[in-house]
Amino acid sequence: MSVAATPASSKGSFGVVKQIDAGLLNVGYVEAGPADGPAVVLLHGWPYDIQSYADVAPLLAAAGYRVATPYLRGFGTTRFLSEGTFRNGEQAALALDVIAFMDALEIEHAILAGFDWGARTADIIAAVWPARCRALVSVSGYLIGSQEAGKVPLQPEAELQWWYQFYFATERGRAGYSANRHEFNKLVWRLASPKWDFDDVTFDRSAAAFDNADHVDIVIHNYRWRLGLAEGESDYRQLEERLADRPVITVPTITLEGDANGAPHPDPTSYASQFGGAYSHRTIEGGVGHNLPQEAPEAFADAVLAVGGLG
Repeated sequence: MSVAATPASSKGSFGVVKQIDAGLLNVGYVEAGPADGPAVVLLHGWPYDIQSYADVAPLLAAAGYRVATPYLRGFGTTRFLSEGTFRNGEQAALALDVIAFMDALEIEHAILAGFDWGARTADIIAAVWPARCRALVSVSGYLIGSQEAGKVPLQPEAELQWWYQFYFATERGRAGYSANRHEFNKLVWRLASPKWDFDDVTFDRSAAAFDNADHVDIVIHNYRWRLGLAEGESDYRQLEERLADRPVITVPTITLEGDANGAPHPDPTSYASQFGGAYSHRTIEGGVGHNLPQEAPEAFADAVLAVGGLG
């Protein structure tokens, strides 16, 4: 199914950021909509932040949803409660962060929607804790991975798209990202969304989230862990073993893809079989890139509202 995108018109931003202790973190987040409405949790990716949903959240709130949008570990105002906690970026850790966040807000179950790291996190919760995930919207589909899968070489053109991952595998890459993270991430934005004409104000609004003291450690560990170049933590080993088996997602799901996504992403036909419940895929047309909720907020919100009718 193809859907024409209606571009964002407001260049909106969120208001007051709240803080709550959740698991290992003090999480920064924003809320919209009625407190007693059905819950939606919106999850951002790298190198993005909660502002990706600034035009999505009001649409969902207007439809009666309670919308919670947290900063992931290493972004924005989210902080570790202990200086001694390992700055772990592996996929299992991020998923358990969201479970703890939902617990802290007393959200028993929610529609989970995300892109990039956020889509992977939502996929994991939907696959492993389906009782917590009423329904799922996932940009680029099934993104659950493993270190074993990360060892398999891709075709050269596909490897080229992962240039930043190989850069991060080096100490030069860590130093370069630490020193130049704003310029680096603006480049990633341009490559990942080649037809999105974002301005400096839009980028700078999100770039403030990269000044988090843990940001570089989390990002570098995330990508090194994927390649098996960094160890995870034993607390997450059993969960990672389960994820390595590529569990099927059974909750109602809509997957999305922009027609101009310049970031690495799988073909929708390659992951359709990983969804065992009510399922459909939508390609969002009109030059939509990787940051789909910010580039096509109405299409993203429509998918959440549609999948909510299935859950």
